[in-house]
Amino acid sequence: MQDEFERRHGFPPGANEVRLADHADQAAARTLAQVGIVPADLVTLYDSIGDVTWADVGNGYFVDPAGDVLLQFKEYGAVVVGADERAGGLVIGSSGGGLSYVASPGGVIYRTRTASLDEPDLDRVADDLRQFLELLERSLTWFVANGEPGCL
Repeated sequence: MQDEFERRHGFPPGANEVRLADHADQAAARTLAQVGIVPADLVTLYDSIGDVTWADVGNGYFVDPAGDVLLQFKEYGAVVVGADERAGGLVIGSSGGGLSYVASPGGVIYRTRTASLDEPDLDRVADDLRQFLELLERSLTWFVANGEPGCL
């Protein structure tokens, strides 16, 4: 992606990487697992992947590090993801346009319609983390091939 970026867009690429998890990421993931509302596959992801930063793919795609997800939860609590307010989700990432990605306890991934997390309107974007990551991959592939934002 970065090889042709400057020629295509007229400016150098920003940060675009998948960072491997370190011990701090893994410890934060274990702490998140104890919260009880974290999908198991997210904890598994954080055991290997520290975060995803694709600043130049469309408006940008970001999967936050486990430590940031934990801090967000401690400071603001869970995000209401359904009519049953006990079903809270965790903000796991964002787009460069200010929209947040929220993982429900059951694993469904939602995207906010606005930048606000106060009584958010959510759209279901993936049935589980695997499908969400596949959508991210397709977005990257589409961007590399066409220079246009992907499907997320």
